[in-house]
Amino acid sequence: MDDEAPARNRLRDVLADCAGEMPVTVVGEAVSGRAALQWLENNAADVALLDIHMPLMDGIELARHMQRLPAPPAIVFSTAFDQHAIEAFEVNAIDYLLKPVRKERLLAALRKAQAFTPERLGGLVHQARQHLSVTERGKIILIPLEDIVYLHAEQKYVTIRTRAREFLSEESLTHLEQEFGPRFLRIHRNCIVAKEYVAGFEKQSHGEDVEAGAAAWVVVLRGMEERLPISRRHRHVVRDIGKA
Repeated sequence: MDDEAPARNRLRDVLADCAGEMPVTVVGEAVSGRAALQWLENNAADVALLDIHMPLMDGIELARHMQRLPAPPAIVFSTAFDQHAIEAFEVNAIDYLLKPVRKERLLAALRKAQAFTPERLGGLVHQARQHLSVTERGKIILIPLEDIVYLHAEQKYVTIRTRAREFLSEESLTHLEQEFGPRFLRIHRNCIVAKEYVAGFEKQSHGEDVEAGAAAWVVVLRGMEERLPISRRHRHVVRDIGKA
């Protein structure tokens, strides 16, 4: 995966040079993180050669999304910049190659990949993503984290709400809350809301969480008419967020 055609062509040539010592087959190319995820949804690969500097989604974040695939490939980063080496190995990349990629270095990386097991990617799940990905009509849609107003769980799906629309995800609300930590505020057992979209709170005298003679609290969302109910168990957030 590389957004520059000359870089992809260079890798193809070097892989062809490696074929005499290690049989390899190029099974696909991608010009962006979104295209790579789309391809991997329907195809398999043993090794993924990823550029790091990419528009919208860089190679590091793409590697984190790959971890959630049923059979993630081994990851080798190839980049013109060496300042990302530490970060790359923190997400358990097999190797880190500097452009222009040389045959000897690529061969060494491919040999490391032969000993790869999917468990090697385990560290990726501890790194927070910058996008959530969902599939609609066979296409991968990337949702920037900063666009998400709230996440609401219902049955086996989680609704991802942005100002523009809703998306459905099969990810666990609990796992999403663990990954993104302090960015969201839990207001109900099935709902977390982005703190940056909390404009304030209001009292209401009706609702499923209202006891006789009591008032219920709801979240006022920034720039939206919708109100989100706060359960009795989580009513302390009204007090706590005012102290933050």
